[in-house]
Amino acid sequence: MQHNYSKWFVARVMLITFVIASLFLFFVFFLQAQVLNLPFTIQGISILHKNIPAFYLVDLLPLILVVIAYYAAKQISRNEFSARRLEEKETSHQRRLYSFVQKLKDGDVDAQFIPEESDVLGKAIVDLRNTLKTSKHEEEKRRKEDKQRNWAAEGLAKFAEILRNQRENIEELTFSIISNLVKYINANQGGFYLLDDTNVNEKFFNLTACYAYERRKYADRRIEWGDGLVGACALEKETTVIKRVPDSYLQITSGLGKANPENIILVPLKVNDEVHGVIEIASFKPFEEYQVDFIERVAESIGSTISSAKISIRTTKLLNESQEQAEILQAQEEEMRQNLEELQATQEEATRQSEKFISFTNSVNHTLIRAEYDIHGVLTYANTKFLNKLEYTSNSEVEGKHISMFINKKDRVWFDDIWASLAKGGKHFEGDMKLVTRSGKDLWTIATYTCVRNSKGDVERILFLAIDTTVQKNQSLDYEGQIDALNRSSLKIEVSPTGNIIDANEKFQHIFGLSQIEAKARTIFDLFHENDRKQIEGIWDDVTHGIPFEGQLKMLINKDEERWFRGTYTAVNDMYGEVAKVVYIGHDITREKLMEIETMEQTEQLKRQEELLRQNEVELHKKLRKAKEDIKNQFKEIERVKIRNEKTLEGFLDAIITTDQDGIVQFYNKASEELFGITKNEILGQSIRILFPIETSDNDPFLASYLDPQKPAIVGERREITVSNKDGEELNLLMLLTEAKVGREYTITAFIQNISVDLF
Repeated sequence: MQHNYSKWFVARVMLITFVIASLFLFFVFFLQAQVLNLPFTIQGISILHKNIPAFYLVDLLPLILVVIAYYAAKQISRNEFSARRLEEKETSHQRRLYSFVQKLKDGDVDAQFIPEESDVLGKAIVDLRNTLKTSKHEEEKRRKEDKQRNWAAEGLAKFAEILRNQRENIEELTFSIISNLVKYINANQGGFYLLDDTNVNEKFFNLTACYAYERRKYADRRIEWGDGLVGACALEKETTVIKRVPDSYLQITSGLGKANPENIILVPLKVNDEVHGVIEIASFKPFEEYQVDFIERVAESIGSTISSAKISIRTTKLLNESQEQAEILQAQEEEMRQNLEELQATQEEATRQSEKFISFTNSVNHTLIRAEYDIHGVLTYANTKFLNKLEYTSNSEVEGKHISMFINKKDRVWFDDIWASLAKGGKHFEGDMKLVTRSGKDLWTIATYTCVRNSKGDVERILFLAIDTTVQKNQSLDYEGQIDALNRSSLKIEVSPTGNIIDANEKFQHIFGLSQIEAKARTIFDLFHENDRKQIEGIWDDVTHGIPFEGQLKMLINKDEERWFRGTYTAVNDMYGEVAKVVYIGHDITREKLMEIETMEQTEQLKRQEELLRQNEVELHKKLRKAKEDIKNQFKEIERVKIRNEKTLEGFLDAIITTDQDGIVQFYNKASEELFGITKNEILGQSIRILFPIETSDNDPFLASYLDPQKPAIVGERREITVSNKDGEELNLLMLLTEAKVGREYTITAFIQNISVDLF
């Protein structure tokens, strides 16, 4: 058993008490013996006890005091022990508390300290620790976010510089983007898939750049639109993050090992909801949220740059085509007689047509017609494109209808066989399909009919997907017409690499006075004067080595007649890249040479007219700004007059109600509220029929024409009518209608006077 007091202290106190009590007893006996004249011996003390028996009790005094001293010393020792234990406990607590505070001072916010229930200071310091810990975590989070923001900002600036400096070469641009992006986010592999939508009927993705393990890779890969992860990402137009990728998915590995990254992110490059490509990046480490956000922001800039580059390329191509057409038109005699004003109008129209063509191409790229049929050919679903293309306004007009409703009768013979095969689960159909619109027009499409099966493998429905190609069909005919027009307006010959004429069109035969057989018997060098032979041979050598020639050359029609021709010599390569033939397209510019001086004078005159036009345009802008200010001031004045008139009419004692051409109340004064018992908030914007019951209007032609917007109102005549107000009280009213028209819109104002008041 553990004692909570000092035995040595108790024993010492008992001994001291016993000694003092014994000495006191000895002193008492000595004094008493002196008083009674007894000897201070054992015999004398015995006599004293006999004479005074109370001394027997005094003999017990040391023992009693020792017992009292025992319990007193024991209690004192216990108190001292408790005080010492309490002091030690407090000292230990203070040391622990000091150590805890010292750790907090050193920045260790994870230090542990469990205060007692009554330890207010300890609890306060623990609360302080928790506050510091929270603040530290928030500070670390803020620093991490700042570091991520700075990282993203530096990355955006870096890629903005790359996009700004390398816009000429698409392949180098894509490699620079993907290599720097892989390194910047500490990934392992990356691929840049660029959408090739040159042929709107066959869109696919090209792997234009591939980077893996600090090396440039040359992986030739093509992915069709909608296929695989890349195609799905493009269709969904959303970022895709995949974890735990199978080893067989990635085909590019490091020379140091065969381990493949397990995390992949695919980000679409889109601008205005239009996808231009997909970036695919693989990494061993999972992609953080800030990295995904950074890649998406970079993808927006890349998409915008790719879109601009594509538009620039297409615009350049269209401008070149327009320039070639302009040169062909200039060669024609009829067009040369046109004045410069007509030429300028033609160029402006060509520019507008180019813009329309670009807009149309972008629209066609996103056109997709979709419908679903059951196996019996009954339409169960049609999207908006289907309705719009076939000139319907709602699904109720086509759902439940048979597919024969959209197929021309002439096409039913071959289409019924295809449908019968599809209904039985046969091979899907893909090809040109002509549909019939609601108005009977032909709608050409590139269509696909595909069987959709249920879990049992039975055909559940037939899916129809198509792209409208009606415009392309018309354009194809137009291009064929343009080629035919080119053959009629320009001379064309085909020449072998050795210079022998292979073919010549009718224009060439007519100008040179040669038949097809006679033309084939000559060489290209026979068409030029001997003095020009060396120059022609040099040009021919360049053309046969892939350097096209475009310019003006003098040819011999016969031995005496010379004419000038403007044209191009272009080499046509075979499948092996070797020159198979040279095509020359040209036109006679002899008259153009003679008119060159006149053209220069007209050009100077055009410049003067353009300067005058610019000055007139500046003056016109000034007048337009002044006119806008005048109209704005007039509008403000009209608003003031309108407000003033409404306030004036509001104070009239007669009821005044104004309705528009559809019978909707536009103005309702206070007198009308008092007359009909309906407030302005209840009637404004509502039909005027609320004030006049149907039975009243049916019996009164005047009211019927006023309340029916389809009938002309009787204006300018004051009529007496009888109606009931909101409380059912019958009112005799005098009513006058006036009409005001502004363009095609008009309003009717009713002036109503209550004449049901008793005068006598």
